[in-house]
Amino acid sequence: MSDATQSQSNITVGLGLMERMMPFTLTTVPCCIFLFINVIMLFTLRSKPVFCETSRYILLYNLLFADTVQMAMSQLLYILSVCRIILTYPVCGLLVMFANLTNEISPLTLVVMSVERYVAVCYPLRHAAIITVRNTGGAITVVWTFCSLNILTRVVLLLDFPFPESLQMKDLCNTLVMFLGKRSADYDKAYTCFLFVSVGVAIISSYIGVMIAARSASTDKASVRKARNTLLLHLVQLGLCLSSTVHNSIIFLLSKLFTGVVFGSLTIVLYVCVFLLPRCLSALIYGLRDQTIRPILVSHLCCRRKLYEMQVQVVGWAQ
Repeated sequence: MSDATQSQSNITVGLGLMERMMPFTLTTVPCCIFLFINVIMLFTLRSKPVFCETSRYILLYNLLFADTVQMAMSQLLYILSVCRIILTYPVCGLLVMFANLTNEISPLTLVVMSVERYVAVCYPLRHAAIITVRNTGGAITVVWTFCSLNILTRVVLLLDFPFPESLQMKDLCNTLVMFLGKRSADYDKAYTCFLFVSVGVAIISSYIGVMIAARSASTDKASVRKARNTLLLHLVQLGLCLSSTVHNSIIFLLSKLFTGVVFGSLTIVLYVCVFLLPRCLSALIYGLRDQTIRPILVSHLCCRRKLYEMQVQVVGWAQ
């Protein structure tokens, strides 16, 4: 995620106040809109008992929570980069580690959601016994624990590096700056490859299992079709998460093809599309696809309509 700050920081070097305000505005406004949608979606998933007692909605809440925090952390690091604010190693490390933690929660949560859909289609009679609220909470706990252990491993690798006497950083805060030793960088590459390969295999296996179940005459075809589309959506989400890992490579390629304002504009568009927009797609797609969530979400998003109805009621009472 925060790799974006390194490439963005190179663009802001030597720019005046107005030039710095442009990327700040063009990224902050979409981020605020996306955060608003995600927060409304999170509020919606806690507004009815059915959402708190159904496993797939609990998993969706966990996914959206991680995406929302990740989006906020990404924008915070971007703003620090644009404003040329130099942090200390402990503060930067805390921000980067927390951003990495929430970034890794999303793909693992997609695995659990895919398994839930697989069980719902392939073992419909046992679904209620297997996918319980308690088991779902246990799976979420395992996901957060696994990701936390990975962060702890990164911290241990950092302790082997001889820090300078001054903890003040010389560069802007980003993930690459915190890779102080070769082992840290190698571990990050190996873990990222392992994570996305494992998640991809798990989701594809669930998809294959659902497709095999679709051949059974006793299987609900509508349920299979819906589960298949959901698993394909999970694969798209995984691809969007993976795209952030090649962000720097794309920036490097663009720097060879474009310069000046064009290059700066392209990096801003890429940042919004790769880091911000994917974190909001889950709320929009799931919110609009699910017939239980849709009316409540639309009602919460249409705040003006509610205010208008309240004003009409007040006027009616006054008359």
